[in-house]
Amino acid sequence: MDLTPEYTVLLDRFIQHLALERGLSGHTQEAYEHDCTRYLLFLQDRGIGRITDCGEADIRGLLVDMAGLGLSEATLARTISSIRTFHTFLMTERYSDTDPSSRIDLPKSRRRLPACLTVAEIESLLEQPDLGQPRGIRDRALLELLYASGLRVSEAVTLDRSSLLVEEQLIRVFGKGMKERIVPVGETALYYLRRYFEETRPLLAAGRRGGDVVFLNMRGRPLSRVAVWKIIKTYAAQAGIDKNISPHTLRHTFATHLLEGGASLRAVQEMLGHADISTTQIYTHLDRAYLQEVIQSCHPRETQAGFSREEGP
Repeated sequence: MDLTPEYTVLLDRFIQHLALERGLSGHTQEAYEHDCTRYLLFLQDRGIGRITDCGEADIRGLLVDMAGLGLSEATLARTISSIRTFHTFLMTERYSDTDPSSRIDLPKSRRRLPACLTVAEIESLLEQPDLGQPRGIRDRALLELLYASGLRVSEAVTLDRSSLLVEEQLIRVFGKGMKERIVPVGETALYYLRRYFEETRPLLAAGRRGGDVVFLNMRGRPLSRVAVWKIIKTYAAQAGIDKNISPHTLRHTFATHLLEGGASLRAVQEMLGHADISTTQIYTHLDRAYLQEVIQSCHPRETQAGFSREEGP
């Protein structure tokens, strides 16, 4: 079933708003469009032809139907968030005077932690590319950069040469909503990036089809997100890593290793580009032994008590 002309116009204007005024990525726009299309089709099926006739009970009805289909809490939460954003837009643009979604709470979903590699696993992964081949040099530079900076895969594949501030050991990144942040990059990643620019990229860029994008595929075009996913999967298999990893695994590993090394949550938040520090807290799944060590070495009552572990109080 297709949307009615009235609903189609509202949805199109909403997506334009997300793109032009909020600067959201194409992937995020697609998620909003998918959720809102489902919502509007549900209203149509209920015989509701005007958005102003929708009520809270209608939205709850959609959620009940989705739960009945076995959709996850995370999917329900995302749908509610999309509907809320849609109705906020409608009120701001005076298409509606009320927001029927305002009193609907987000379900409390259990956040699953993404896989995290140990130091030994990440080192093994990084050593897999064959540095005797142009592809291997490119892949090593890509993997080193992802682990050194915590970039999202979408940020890595759209990174351009002007964003690499090599002398300052920094990268200018445009993340979600085109928000700019500056991320430091270590010498190891910069070394492999230099090798890539000197030995490999000139070969790939000979056809001038990749513009100024840093990472190119073997045909000289910008590397895609899917290609990065396949690269990581291939080298993980070669390294004997049996965890289900993805480009996000390197981002998660970057954050976790920083925190385990003593970095502050606020510093990691800044480098990851999280607007809300609560988002960063998913990376703090440190083991109990490490947390006990932090207490014993950092808490004033522990460092000044003068008791040995054997003596006790």
